[in-house]
Amino acid sequence: MSPRLPRPRVLVLGLVLCLGAGGIAWYALPSHRDEPGPVAIRVDQGGYVSGEHKTAFVMGPRDKLAGTHFEVVDEAGRAVLDGVPGPSTGAWNGAYDTVRPLDLSTLTRSGTYRLRVTGTAKATSPRFAVAPASTLMKGLAADNVRFFQAQRDGADTVPGDLGRRPSHLADRSASVYARPRYNDDGTELTAPLRRTGGPVDVSGGWFDAGDYLKFTHTASYATDELLLAQRELPDTPGLAAEAAHGLSWLDKMWDGRTRTLYAQVGLGAGDKNLHGDHDVWRLPEADDALKVHDGDPDQLVGRRPVFRAHQPGAPISPNLAGRVAAAFALAAQLDATRDPAAARQWLDKAAALYGQADTDHPRPLVTTFPHAFYSEDSWQDDMEFAAAELALAARKLGDGRAEGWHTQAGTWARVYLASGNLGTLDVSDVSALAHADLLRLGPSEPVAADLRRQLASGERRAAKDPFRAGARYTDFDAVPHTFGLVATAALYARATGDHHYDAFAGQQRGWALGANAWGTTFMIGTGEVFPHCPAHQVANLAGSLTGRGALLRGAIINGPNGAKKLSGDNDTLDGTRACAAGGAEWKRFDGKGARYVDRVGAWQTVEPADDFTSTALLAFALFAA
Repeated sequence: MSPRLPRPRVLVLGLVLCLGAGGIAWYALPSHRDEPGPVAIRVDQGGYVSGEHKTAFVMGPRDKLAGTHFEVVDEAGRAVLDGVPGPSTGAWNGAYDTVRPLDLSTLTRSGTYRLRVTGTAKATSPRFAVAPASTLMKGLAADNVRFFQAQRDGADTVPGDLGRRPSHLADRSASVYARPRYNDDGTELTAPLRRTGGPVDVSGGWFDAGDYLKFTHTASYATDELLLAQRELPDTPGLAAEAAHGLSWLDKMWDGRTRTLYAQVGLGAGDKNLHGDHDVWRLPEADDALKVHDGDPDQLVGRRPVFRAHQPGAPISPNLAGRVAAAFALAAQLDATRDPAAARQWLDKAAALYGQADTDHPRPLVTTFPHAFYSEDSWQDDMEFAAAELALAARKLGDGRAEGWHTQAGTWARVYLASGNLGTLDVSDVSALAHADLLRLGPSEPVAADLRRQLASGERRAAKDPFRAGARYTDFDAVPHTFGLVATAALYARATGDHHYDAFAGQQRGWALGANAWGTTFMIGTGEVFPHCPAHQVANLAGSLTGRGALLRGAIINGPNGAKKLSGDNDTLDGTRACAAGGAEWKRFDGKGARYVDRVGAWQTVEPADDFTSTALLAFALFAA
């Protein structure tokens, strides 16, 4: 996955450095140990489901862990469970050459607890809860919704903790530009931009990540997942309204009259004479105050350009056509009972987009401009997804095209399986979503087998990892890939009745929420130890840098990444409030070629994004339901 900001979180003990109007101040971060030492406990700070298999970990030198015991204590300090750590799952790094699992599976009573290690070493964990799935997961999903509320653009903002205000109101009458041309790595324009049309109303929607760009590619993926989550868990606070907000913007990006799909609002990378979104660090409403004119360096910051995915009426890149059509078809399913007339309108829009997909000459695929921001190799999965959702919507509405779309979904599934571009659930591969809903239409062993393939690959990787992680630490998007595996396990169990991967899913959720080498959750505001310094402009300029108060709550960040991807990177723009949580303390926990840095300039590890958070939200909703 390419980075969202291609330029130049809390731990055991440490400090946050903040630079604001009053100068430099240091903030102590909350500790979950009595004393810093060579042994650390890692737990799922998002909470364990009452009846599931539960694992925590203790890490440290082999001799220190040789004679240890553990106990679980409740809020009154009473021991409710004790035991001996299991055999070592392997070494993590030079300082932590032994990781041992702690089996908490017999702890089923709802409550809040801590773990203590005693004997040859002493350590105490952060608090963790045990509760039914519906209680835990619904709360986590509701926090994810709060992130999307904070990401809103346009007039219909939600103030929330960060005091969001209306922004980019000029998007109501935006000019259309020809596709920009970039150098090979997508960092600089190589030709002047050319205005070709407009005005068009592309206001609203969500910011893509820590920047203020809006992409149909990622917004449709996130909207698809929010609609799927709404289908599963409709009473999640705020979810229906947020899914409708994303859907409304996608509807603006599709002009059915001219049969045009717009792909992007805003310019990410400019050149030495023309600023793009990534050249300025500011609150979004500041763009509305700019007085710009043609030739001004900030011209396209104040008056943002719109780029088409294709020429009006021409075939559309099938990845975009498929995932946007899937969103419209999901809207038709949700409206089928409460508003059949609206449902039929959504179905017709979905069918038009699906029918305009360029499946004869699909290369190069259109994602974003530059393409390097979000690369993608597969598109047949998007077409399978659209066809499956069209078929499900048509069945609910009694539309005679249902079986035809069901057949086409099966065909696209076979083409995907033969394509050589097989992945797992994330913004560049929606096959898990497509397969799961194709199985709702009828059994298909090859499709079920591919879901097993996706989960088995993660399970094999986890078996070799000391913390049982199924994602690659050194790749971009380790955390969202992990939540993709969690969601896929739930989708597979529901579609097939096979619960083989349930324990694996619990392990992966636990890893992303604290049972990892760094002992932090990768979801802002969750647990005692979480990211403080996200690479996110609103959170940095309007939020708290101390982990208390106004937070970008519910945001999912990238998490650990390859150490070489962070080497020497301390890049921030003018206007950024300096924020670094923990400093060198995090380095003690780096290992396996991976690093985690909770610093505002380290977008490689702490930038949140819509697609990251929507995948987690779907995973939580599926398990809650």
